[in-house]
Amino acid sequence: MRGGTVLSRKFLRRTGIAAASLVGFAAIAVASLWQLNRAFPPPLPEKLAVSTEVQDRDGQLLRAFATPDGYWRLETRLDQVDKQFVDMLVAYEDKRFWDHDGVDVLALARAAGQFVSNGHIVSGGSTLSMQLARLIEPRDSRSFGSKIKQMLRAIQIERRLSKQEILERYLTLAPYGGNLEGVRAASLAYFGKEPRRLTVSEAALLVALPQLPERRRPDRNLGIAHAARDRVLTRMVSSGLLGEREAARAALDDVSGLRRKLPALAAHAAYAMLPKAVPGKPLQLTIRKSVQEGLEQVAKDAASKLGPRLSVAMVMADSRTGDILGEVGSADFFDASRSGWIDMTRIIRSPGSTLKPFIYGLAFEQGLVAQETIIEDSPADFSGYRPKNFDMGYQGDVSIRQALQLSLNVPAIRVLDAVGPARLTARFRQAGVSPVLPVNEAPGLAIGLGGVGVTLRDLVQLYTGLANGGKAHTLHDGTEPANAERSTATILDDQANWQITDILSGVKPPEGASQRGIAYKTGTSYGYRDAWSVGFDGRYVLGVWVGRADAGAVPGLSGYVSAAPILFEGFVRSGLATVPLPGRPAGVFSPRREDLPVTLARFGAVTEGLAQAAPTEPAPTIIFPPDGARVDLATNSPDASPLVLKLQGGRAPFRWLANGKPLTGIDRRRTATWLPDGAGYSTLTVIDAAGRAASVKVFVE
Repeated sequence: MRGGTVLSRKFLRRTGIAAASLVGFAAIAVASLWQLNRAFPPPLPEKLAVSTEVQDRDGQLLRAFATPDGYWRLETRLDQVDKQFVDMLVAYEDKRFWDHDGVDVLALARAAGQFVSNGHIVSGGSTLSMQLARLIEPRDSRSFGSKIKQMLRAIQIERRLSKQEILERYLTLAPYGGNLEGVRAASLAYFGKEPRRLTVSEAALLVALPQLPERRRPDRNLGIAHAARDRVLTRMVSSGLLGEREAARAALDDVSGLRRKLPALAAHAAYAMLPKAVPGKPLQLTIRKSVQEGLEQVAKDAASKLGPRLSVAMVMADSRTGDILGEVGSADFFDASRSGWIDMTRIIRSPGSTLKPFIYGLAFEQGLVAQETIIEDSPADFSGYRPKNFDMGYQGDVSIRQALQLSLNVPAIRVLDAVGPARLTARFRQAGVSPVLPVNEAPGLAIGLGGVGVTLRDLVQLYTGLANGGKAHTLHDGTEPANAERSTATILDDQANWQITDILSGVKPPEGASQRGIAYKTGTSYGYRDAWSVGFDGRYVLGVWVGRADAGAVPGLSGYVSAAPILFEGFVRSGLATVPLPGRPAGVFSPRREDLPVTLARFGAVTEGLAQAAPTEPAPTIIFPPDGARVDLATNSPDASPLVLKLQGGRAPFRWLANGKPLTGIDRRRTATWLPDGAGYSTLTVIDAAGRAASVKVFVE
């Protein structure tokens, strides 16, 4: 007994020493692993290097840009992916994913047993965490050492990331063939849609591809891809995730061999956003994807019909906010023959007749006209400026409503002469649009027919006022600087605005176009270089430009024939429901022709005789030629030129006399011309509507 007790004590002592040694060894191992874990962390950047995304107002992808290394790699969150796909992926690749700590010992043991029994690899034991380790740190070989390193890295990853974060990184980095990485890029390329809602067949294919992405690419090896999908479906049945009938139906679906291009919408705006790019953070525009898709297709179809070198630009905006919902800078960004890289929505061009509604709007504001006021459409000379109608013909007496609907030039200039070009341009600047005039030139009458430079965005911004009760909003699409000013300004008062809207709503749609309940105006610039059409309903404004980017003339180009059909088709294809035009405001004056007061019956009518009230304007003064001036008009030459007469003050209309003889007619303008009969002294006199007169004496040589 004594000897046995001694032996027992020795055994216990040795066992205790061994246990203590094991514990110490384990502690040292754990401490060493902890130190190694800290010294050699896995390469897990806070943000993955992903493609820069440009999204629409609702977060839908408009355009993506490849990563610097040339991959389409779209950041993926679990809420962006079909749940059934995630369940199938876990069941197929790592069924104990939610329970293990990076390494699935049971799966490794199974894989080892199969290898020993069959002499080759039957199934792998890699977990999704191990696969993520391989994706972030690609291995050079399939050696045992590489596998051990993956296992250690997987354990490290599990200590640093949640299960959801591991899945999201895997779904972002998994290879899908070629330069496609991540399930979003693959779903867009192979199915043309985001992976939020996948069919069972689509989900099974996406589960199968990352194992052998190049060999199973459906665009290269359709049969192999088809077989791989079917193996996944079979496995899902055995795992209980799918029923046999559901899997059989999915197996009947075709596997497309087409690789689509990723969304590439709003090219000009997307490239303009790139300077704002922050890694891992999508860029967002005010554009609505469905509207953009519709407008781009309309522009592309129209350009193909219009012919080579012609392009189309379009801008659609919400008049209540100024948000641009769709913008097409050219018919095809990559079409060099049309200079597609130029954003024609921002290029300054002549607007043709598209500014006429605002001329008449100011006249309505000032009480100079009513819709049924008669105005003369006949040849006229405005101090040497002789506007002609587009068709070179004249209508005679027409109403203001007809003059605007028919876009007659002479009546528009008569009205502009009365309201003043400077007042018109001042109103434009008030609405945030600065028309470009020739250097050192003041606004003249020619601006009424396109003698000024504006952009398509400018025009749409002005027309947001017509669609919004006279209040124009600054347009924005998200590309503007963060501190860019957004403003609302009155372009016309609400009553004048309604008059113009009512007139434009009666313009006949182009042939073949459906009635959309919109008001619109067309324009054609001098020399047939630009065709315009701008239209609006009770909320949305769409502007269309057609022409050549190099400003070349295009015979036959016109707003009504070339741009208006695109406008109406654009409204249809935008997918936006038509909003009724605003109703008549209270107090609007819109009498029938027979009910018009005398002062509004005919535009520019003059009552001869004494004024009925004391004038408030200063008396007229002739400022050119000055009194006593000697003027060389080459009166003895057949090329004698007339003398321009200018005055200030007085009340229109004015009557001019030379040596007591009236010059032709009376005029509302403050300029006139006189061609003397011969050399010598002459007295020039002007009489205003109040009977006040001014005279100068000049010597003509």
